[in-house]
Amino acid sequence: MTIAYRLSIIHFWALIFLYIWAGPHHLLYTALPNWAQSLGTVFSLMLIFPSWGGMINGLLTLRGAWDRVRDDVILKFMVVAVTAYGMATFEGPMLSLKSVSAISHYTDWIIAHVHVGALGWNGMLTFGILYWLIPRIFGTQLYSKKLAANHFWLATLGIVFYVVPLYWAGFTQSSMWKQFTASGQLKYSFLETVTYLKPFYAVRSFGGTLYLIGAFLMVYNLYKTVRSGKLIANEATEAAPLQKLQKSATHEHWHRVLERKPVQMLVFSLIVILIGGAVEIIPTFLVKSNVPTISSVKPYTPLELQGRDIYVREGCYLCHSQMIRPFRSETERYGEYSKAGEFVYDHPFQWGSKRTGPDLAREGAGNLKKSNGWHFRHLREPSSMSEGSLMPSYAFMLKKDLDTSTTPAKIRAMQTLGVPYPKGYDKIANADLMKQAQGIADNLQSDSIRISPNKEVIALISYLQRLGTDISKIKQ
Repeated sequence: MTIAYRLSIIHFWALIFLYIWAGPHHLLYTALPNWAQSLGTVFSLMLIFPSWGGMINGLLTLRGAWDRVRDDVILKFMVVAVTAYGMATFEGPMLSLKSVSAISHYTDWIIAHVHVGALGWNGMLTFGILYWLIPRIFGTQLYSKKLAANHFWLATLGIVFYVVPLYWAGFTQSSMWKQFTASGQLKYSFLETVTYLKPFYAVRSFGGTLYLIGAFLMVYNLYKTVRSGKLIANEATEAAPLQKLQKSATHEHWHRVLERKPVQMLVFSLIVILIGGAVEIIPTFLVKSNVPTISSVKPYTPLELQGRDIYVREGCYLCHSQMIRPFRSETERYGEYSKAGEFVYDHPFQWGSKRTGPDLAREGAGNLKKSNGWHFRHLREPSSMSEGSLMPSYAFMLKKDLDTSTTPAKIRAMQTLGVPYPKGYDKIANADLMKQAQGIADNLQSDSIRISPNKEVIALISYLQRLGTDISKIKQ
């Protein structure tokens, strides 16, 4: 058995065992228990060894064939893919260090990191495989090597123009968010940061466009390749000649045996993967101190529950986090840092991973609280209330009726998950919903806004106005 094969086996089993433990490194400085954060950091640092072992194995496979890379476009895709894999798997462990995470998390740096893996590793590898595989399936030659070469350069340049501005933007974001004036005030508002970064997003869009154009070239190239060939449905094959086993090779390596049994290998792989998940998840259910309760935290009202589901449906968590870390720059900007007990009735919780818009954990409380009219106008046309905002308009919610037929089922689902709604509350929940909705509609009318209480925008406003209020009650 070759060294490359042995290394690939170590790479495979080490990755599927270690990766599942590394997840908490995305949640450093959050309300996640400290033991889970530390566990994620340790296993993330361990990941660099099998990851780079696999990368080096891939690059060394090309020993003696580097001269072919210049002329073989498939090898070019493969080389860039493996290189991107090495970059992404070095950066991942680095980002798991708390000092680096404090700078990078919630910024465009993370988006850049992810897309080095997605566009560079997964994308380029897939392109190379398709260019190699499709001609063989249809028994022909690739329609145009020139188009494939153009695709390679478009994709490579697209990745560069996509990720470099995001790395720059990410570091700029964090720097601006954390800066204070000489008098101890935050130097930049959140919107100033957004406005400053718009040129970076424009360059990112240009890079993404190049990458997509290259993909369309590939689709056309492969289409013409398929048209010029014929599907080989049943390829003639023959077994390799039998070789007499030497005494030293009478026993196969265990992995060779396992590879011939896909079901057993699937089960074995699943067990290895689940070990880390079980160690991290089970204690949160069995050890009560992992999720301390807060007496002032109450379940969502039916209207707020509907509003939260609209928030999830529209993907608001993709741009807004709800997790204030214990940094001065964040507590000054957003309010008191987040605690685990705040989210016991939040299924699913909306911690988020990106701040294209500001954190909303305290949106309904403290100095961040805005009127119902402000939220209404902001959802209808964000730039009218926040000049320079990148947020899209949600004006359709002003016309779309809220589907209250789902309220009883949602209440029952939350009860199943442990939310302490009274028994039988699902039967009367809509009455409470309409009462609260009418109150918001009446309040909007006092602000010269006339709208029916059964519109989706009313539910979403109720959810936004609820955020952070449970904790603020403690201080009252």
